[in-house]
Amino acid sequence: MEIVTKKKMMLFSGTTHPELAQEIADNLGVPISPCVISRFASGEIYVRSQESVRGVDVFVVQTHADPINESIMEQLVMIDAMKRASAKRITAVVPYYGYSRQDKKGLAREPISAKLIADLLTVAGADRVVSVDLHAGQIQGFFDFPFDHLTALPVLTTYLHDDLGLHDEELVVVAPDAGRIKTAERLRESLHADLAYLYKRRSRHEAHKIEEIAVVGEVEGRPCVLVDDMIDTASTVAAGASVLAQHGAGPIYAAATHGVLSGKAVQLLEEAPIREVVITNTVPVPEEKMFGKLKVLSIAPLIADALRAVFEDASVSELFHGENQ
Repeated sequence: MEIVTKKKMMLFSGTTHPELAQEIADNLGVPISPCVISRFASGEIYVRSQESVRGVDVFVVQTHADPINESIMEQLVMIDAMKRASAKRITAVVPYYGYSRQDKKGLAREPISAKLIADLLTVAGADRVVSVDLHAGQIQGFFDFPFDHLTALPVLTTYLHDDLGLHDEELVVVAPDAGRIKTAERLRESLHADLAYLYKRRSRHEAHKIEEIAVVGEVEGRPCVLVDDMIDTASTVAAGASVLAQHGAGPIYAAATHGVLSGKAVQLLEEAPIREVVITNTVPVPEEKMFGKLKVLSIAPLIADALRAVFEDASVSELFHGENQ
């Protein structure tokens, strides 16, 4: 007996950021597959696909945004449901990977929560993970199966270069700390700009507190772009912009992949000497957090291209010319 099989893609969306999932589906030219996601009276999560997924290549899209623990658990339950329904391959699409900053121990008796998330996704039944701009690239090593690490730099570069016209030798791309120099270097090469970085010493005992910032590089009278993987409380970006302004920098822009915007982030960004804040929509930005300086770019076409490559067993790294490591 011989059977000629056909591959089929099905895209499922969690409830955290359905707008992004719909954009990805539109770019792929496939519908969001119908799925019941509800809560029992106790708060427990219920998931059931309304169509058969037997033998299907399933992609479960869920960004780990507020409420983050609910978002993660919902994706785990969705993956488990697909595994038990005999999906052929399950890819967890995680535009923003939760707990990514807890990738190592800084003090005794701390958890490595990014590894815990990896273990949870693995045990739930994921066969592959697709994510965008991890806070720490070594998180990929927490998995024993393929991990496609995408980068939003092409999206940010296109906007900064084409829309804002930031692409000459006077421009300075600024890394907010030594850990972001590699990212800043890639952006600097794309924009043909100069490079600087901020020396930043954080408090070892108080979260988000920065004790000292100094500028390393020539920024006086020159336009600057502060680039980071995420803007959470915005304390780093706001403090960095203030230091750059004190050193006589020209117009200052901030660019990041993930706009988490926690706490007083919006207020800090509005008050900071920043002309424009550029982020992508890996995390949903509620209406009350939208402000005049904020520009939100869509990451959906980039993710869609990557998912198409995964489905077709083509190279994902070729989409980024090998710069997505």
